Amino acid sequence: MLFLDSVFIALDLTPYLSDSLFYLLLACVLVQLFYELYYFLPLAFHPKQEEVNPSALPPLSILVAAHNEVKNLQELLPLLIQQEYPQPLEIVVIDDRSWDGSHVLVKEYEMEHSHVRLLRVKETPYLMSPKKYALFLGIKAAQYEHLLFTDADCRPLSKRWALQMAHGFLNGKDIVLGVSPYMQIYGFLNHLIRFETFLTAMQYLSFAKKGQAYMGVGRNLAYTKSTFLRNKGFASHIRSLGGDDDLFVQEAAKHSAVQIVIDQDAQTNSTPETRWRNWWLQKRRHMAAGRQYQKKEQFRLGLFVLSNGLFYVISPVLLGLQYQPLWVGLIIGVRYAALYGSYLPVARRLQDPLAWWLLPILELGYYLNYIGIGISVLTTKKVRWK
Repeated sequence: MLFLDSVFIALDLTPYLSDSLFYLLLACVLVQLFYELYYFLPLAFHPKQEEVNPSALPPLSILVAAHNEVKNLQELLPLLIQQEYPQPLEIVVIDDRSWDGSHVLVKEYEMEHSHVRLLRVKETPYLMSPKKYALFLGIKAAQYEHLLFTDADCRPLSKRWALQMAHGFLNGKDIVLGVSPYMQIYGFLNHLIRFETFLTAMQYLSFAKKGQAYMGVGRNLAYTKSTFLRNKGFASHIRSLGGDDDLFVQEAAKHSAVQIVIDQDAQTNSTPETRWRNWWLQKRRHMAAGRQYQKKEQFRLGLFVLSNGLFYVISPVLLGLQYQPLWVGLIIGVRYAALYGSYLPVARRLQDPLAWWLLPILELGYYLNYIGIGISVLTTKKVRWK
């Protein structure tokens, strides 16, 4: 920093540059305050779901697309069968080209439980996303209008998961956005993954609460078959690897009523990646779908990321230049006060054990990874899935 200071003084640029950086820092923090107070904080006060008359709930189809997931299905299927749902319920497992014996396992459950159904996909049409094709066939085969989706590696956190998610359909709702955090295990990578998942959930849930739904997560998502057909399914992005949850919700939400369900007994969770490389590839796949987001969504999300990223660049520069240290310190303090004052209440509402003492480090790590993954997506044409 002393070297930079000497260069700026020699060129007589320090006053102009420092002034510009100071006001840019102030603008970035004001942008963040807007997101935290207008979008995020109200999510902390989202009311808990009330008990509902069982007769008001619709018949429900639970759909699980699985590719070589026999071990996960061994754990998931008993949990789905144990769901306490007062109306007709079916469980449809779409075996997507598996060779690990998944279909044998599901067939056994199908023979023992009349509401379990197996649908096998032996081949995916050329240039079509395998998962989207599997989901399309599952939706087409589902008996009921109301559909609830999860992944084979997910686990419902209660026997009332299906009931709570179906509750979101009441009052004419077409799409129900749920929450699906990752399990807490040892290690910094786990903290970072869970922070990223929490931040993503806080964004899509709070935006949806303001009538600006742009995504959901396929690990815990529900919508009606009519909504799927009205949106022509995944037609607009059928060849894209990702997007069965975010791109679909973004399009369908334009003409649909959206509800969020965030109570803990309506959540699912899953085991996170334990290797940096695997997580990196997973996030590349998700970010690749973001290139197809609508411009307004790209702007809204990009502005949030940009303001936070610039904060971590500008604030140490101004502190190093010793420019208005009291004012810069005050701005930084206000920024972190607002961050803790919004993130922690939302985490409590979602019952997410967010590591508050690591927040600044997790934030910095998240934005560094975001930039790195973004560059990787822009410079690599193809992102592979199973």
